[in-house]
Amino acid sequence: QVQLVESGGESVQPGGSLRLSCAASGFNLDYYSIGWFRQAPGKEREGVSCISSSGSSTYYADSVKGRFTVSRDNAENTVYLRMNSLKPEDTAVYYCAATGNPYICRSPYAANFVSWGQGTQVTVSS
Repeated sequence: QVQLVESGGESVQPGGSLRLSCAASGFNLDYYSIGWFRQAPGKEREGVSCISSSGSSTYYADSVKGRFTVSRDNAENTVYLRMNSLKPEDTAVYYCAATGNPYICRSPYAANFVSWGQGTQVTVSS
């Protein structure tokens, strides 16, 4: 069974840090590009970051550039999203998604990702 499972979301204060994990089971993550998306209540889903299957190409939304870092550990079959200097506006459910397209990170539209995790909640509040 092909599955993506996100973890690492929790409540933190503004300025804090979190590392989200996206673990794959049932398939080898080596051949997949992974996107991170988020959705806050009442808002549309937003593309946050992306890392290509080779790891050579990454994408960051302007709202998170310089604060978030995406990485992958193929030996662990896991992709990570390190989030620093968190702001209240980062509060959302964060999802990871996979696609076999190695060029997807040039334009990581959600519709082009085929497998999605269940999401993990990140809350940034004082």
